[in-house]
Order: sequence, then C-alpha cells, then structure tokens
Amino acid sequence: MEFIDEAIEEYSRLFSDKPSDLLQSLDRETHARILQPRMLSGHLQGRYLSMLSKLISPQLIVEIGTYTGYSALCLAEGLKPTGKLITIDINEELESFTRSFFDRSEYAKQIDYRIADAQLELTSIEGPIDLVFIDADKRNYAKYFDLIISKMRPGGLILVDNVLWSGKIVDPKATDKSTNALRDFNQKCLDDPRVEKMLLPLRDGLFMLRVI
Repeated sequence: MEFIDEAIEEYSRLFSDKPSDLLQSLDRETHARILQPRMLSGHLQGRYLSMLSKLISPQLIVEIGTYTGYSALCLAEGLKPTGKLITIDINEELESFTRSFFDRSEYAKQIDYRIADAQLELTSIEGPIDLVFIDADKRNYAKYFDLIISKMRPGGLILVDNVLWSGKIVDPKATDKSTNALRDFNQKCLDDPRVEKMLLPLRDGLFMLRVI
C-alpha cells in the first residue's frame, strides 16, 4: 500500500536535503545487490531520522536491526562528538557489505556494529540511552521495548518502524502472526503511561515514543 501519492513524495524529496554521496551509493548498491531492498529506510525517512537525531544530540543511540546500515548512518549524523551508536543485527551474511560502508563513513569510530541476538545483547548495554530505533523482527517488538524502556533517559526517544505494515494493520482480513504482533505492540505502547506517543504515516508507519 502506498500511503502518499508518488508525485507528492517526489516533491517532498526535492524539497528535502539530499543524502550524502555515501548514503546514495549505499542505496544504489543495496538495490542492485541485496535481497528485499525495500527494507532500506531511503531518502525521506533517512533525512527524518537524521533531523531527529540532530535535535536530540544523543550520546548513546541503540539500533535494533541494521540491515545494510542506511538508518544507522543517518542516525549517527546527530551524535555528540564523543557519542556512540550501537547497532545490532543477527544476519551474518550482510556483515561485510554493511561494515564496508560504516568503515567509509566519518562516523566509523563511533559506530559499534554487533552481529548478535538482540534480546541477549540488549541485556548487556548500560544506559542511559538517548535514542532507540527498532526495525527488526516484528514479532519481538514488544520484547525489545521491554528490554530497553528502563535503560532510557527521561526525554529519550524510541522510534519504531513498520508499525502500519503496508496497511495490513487496519485490514481485518489480515490475521498473520506478524500483523497481529504489531497490533498488540501498538496497543501496548498506547496503553503505557511511561511514554508519550505519536504514530506517523511516514513510509510504512513510524511510531515515536518519548519517555516521560
């Protein structure tokens, strides 16, 4: 499902800052060489992540679900000079591809790229965390949220991708496990008094949760 008319989306891209040359190269290479390139954040969402990160100026960012590294590189643009971004993914097959772009980035020394099971890895990360981006296996979103919420600083931001799930989230005929898990997760966030919440129809749905 396309949430925004393609002409309007293109107009929005024209009036937004362009991604860096490295990000444009990563976008092209992902589409040319990697399966499921739709998973990449892309121009508009990438600039949105970058803008939010710059507004927060985080010391510690945690990303759950790296894919080929586009969103991590966008989020890193807002890091404090002494800040760090930890990005976790379980897919070893993409490691060399993704790491090659991290190594070419000006944020190479600030990005801690870990191939690991996020549920296990998150227990070892000490807060306070300023910014989290969750974009991994949908059925475990609630578990990731529970693992990180107590590590967040007050005023910190949790961003969660794909919460509209190509429109399936509002389709009563869609009853697969991932869709139902996302419905339960969205309701869980809505009912949680520890966070302020706003669900944006940006790309495939982006949940913004500000920790109180």
